[in-house]
Amino acid sequence: MELRQLRYFVETALLLNFSEAAKSLSISQSTLSQQIRQLEQELDTELFQRDSHSVTLTESGEQLLPYAKETLQCASACFDRIRDLKYMLSGTLKIGTTFSFAPILTETVLEFMKVHPAVKLEIWYKTMEELLDMLKKRELDFVLAFKPASIGDEIISHNLFDNTLSVILGSNHPLADKKSLMLSDLMPYEMVMPSHGLQARNAFDAVFPDAVRQMKVRVELNEVNVLLDIVHGSNLLTILSESAVYQYPGLKSIPLEVPDNIMEGCVHTLRKTYRKRAAEEFIMMLCDSAAVRKRANYWL
Repeated sequence: MELRQLRYFVETALLLNFSEAAKSLSISQSTLSQQIRQLEQELDTELFQRDSHSVTLTESGEQLLPYAKETLQCASACFDRIRDLKYMLSGTLKIGTTFSFAPILTETVLEFMKVHPAVKLEIWYKTMEELLDMLKKRELDFVLAFKPASIGDEIISHNLFDNTLSVILGSNHPLADKKSLMLSDLMPYEMVMPSHGLQARNAFDAVFPDAVRQMKVRVELNEVNVLLDIVHGSNLLTILSESAVYQYPGLKSIPLEVPDNIMEGCVHTLRKTYRKRAAEEFIMMLCDSAAVRKRANYWL
């Protein structure tokens, strides 16, 4: 039994499609089928039930899947640990971050690049759901995102700072002098809203499930920087986290009056996996950055 065969098995088991699995693994479908057959021969059991219309796991395949995943995770952790010992801080650090988290990241990225020039950074900006899915597939080392209402047992969330769901508006807007705002305060004004899937929109819809249909929403979009530019260049309001306007001149954030208005900014990692030294260094720098320092929780 080879790690390669287990990796092929897991990818096929997750997609339940030999053609898609081969494409994902960048191998030919015939190579994939051959390696799966060899694994089945070695285990003396069928792992997949195949017919002309579908692929399903057999009982043996279902039993093997969690062990195969754990074996691959242990092998990856072993490789990361040895590489860290051999090369100290080098290689590639893969970070996932939501759009709302982006403004507090720049300072740390620049500092990390200066201190650790041998480490390549890959930073992915996506929705929370997409990032957590990438984390589960070990395509990311950690995710920076606000804590969702529910999260799988395989992921652990380390609180980094607390934030509030806020109304974002220009400094010359009629509501700009308010200390806090209620939903009713927003109804007379035109809005630009983050799209479904962005965390601020998810949080808002969870508290006010029917509000958007009653509001004067002119634009919905899933790119926070463009959204902020629209607010800055108009008299429109939007709903985002307080941190979204960090170091964005000309915009203000005013807390929205909702029960338990706390958004926990978190670092999300996989349980029972080796954490790269580069990841620890980056997160410590983030904790000590000006954007986070006052509310940081040093959990490392």
